[in-house]
Amino acid sequence: MKRIGMLTSGGDCQALNAAMRGVVKTLDNAKEDVEIYGFLDGYRGLIYGDFRMLTGGDFSGILTKGGTILGTSRTPFKTIKDPDENGLDKVEAMKQNYYKLKLDCLVILGGNGTHKTANLLREEGLNVVTLPKTIDNDLWGTDMTFGFQSAVNIATEAIDCIHTTAASHGRVFIVEVMGHKVGWLTLNAGMASGADIILIPEIPYDIDKVIEKIEERDRKGSRFTIIAVAEGAISKEDAKLSKKEYKKKMENYPYPSVSYEVAAKIQEKTGREVRVTVPGHTQRGGSPCPYDRVFASRLGAEAGKLILDGQYGFMVGYKNREIVRVPLDEVAGKLKYLSPDATIVQEAKLLGISFGD
Repeated sequence: MKRIGMLTSGGDCQALNAAMRGVVKTLDNAKEDVEIYGFLDGYRGLIYGDFRMLTGGDFSGILTKGGTILGTSRTPFKTIKDPDENGLDKVEAMKQNYYKLKLDCLVILGGNGTHKTANLLREEGLNVVTLPKTIDNDLWGTDMTFGFQSAVNIATEAIDCIHTTAASHGRVFIVEVMGHKVGWLTLNAGMASGADIILIPEIPYDIDKVIEKIEERDRKGSRFTIIAVAEGAISKEDAKLSKKEYKKKMENYPYPSVSYEVAAKIQEKTGREVRVTVPGHTQRGGSPCPYDRVFASRLGAEAGKLILDGQYGFMVGYKNREIVRVPLDEVAGKLKYLSPDATIVQEAKLLGISFGD
């Protein structure tokens, strides 16, 4: 009999349930005698031994269900080695719960921070298999993460809906898309919805260049402009600051987010009416799109096969349209940034999209 622990960590997203279902169905169809221990609320459940036994019935009917049946939480890697408020060694506690339950493997679904902790557990001698979850699509070692395409669909629909009211009122509309460090989601949603300007963290913007694009559209008879802005978009001036200087500036930041700063500066310099829309956590919610259902199921199936083969210490990734096994130590601690020179960026510019540079 194989004893498998399973947890979902970090921000939730679509297709977590689909991926877990893929793992369990693969093991079940292989006629493997398996016990599944689901740790509740991410690493917190593994630390404090909060789990429940899962049966096949728990994975029935969840292919289309958003969120995660196990619950999730954020357990920052930078504090994972610090004792908790009661002095508990969190890493040692996770190891002890693993051994207490006589687990053969931990299946961990999560993003960048989750993978850093997963790799730490691997280094501590635990058998670990991971699956790449994040709407940001910023995990190293995989061309795609599950949840990303569903989030693109939602953000695209939000911008689509803005088009009609922007055109009716002749306004500049800013839609703020999730993505603190990378711009994959904003770029794809912006291109899919016909945004005129896209501001992402990897390409610092010049507000005067943004205004130039708005005024160019005015001259051509376009009454409105749609701007897709990533949460982590940054101006050229701020990009030149040191981390310490930028942190100090943000302590007295007068705006709710960068989108409101961009809006305020456009209004100040042009007198144009600007509106900001923030879809927020709707981008993480709802049912997974068909692409993510298939993709997460494929990843889950390969994770199940890794367990059957006794191959641990891998993330199941996606490279060149094929499911691959990527060593965890190659993934942990690395972000997949969107290069300003990427072909998709250059193609967007050919279409007339401005990045404010």
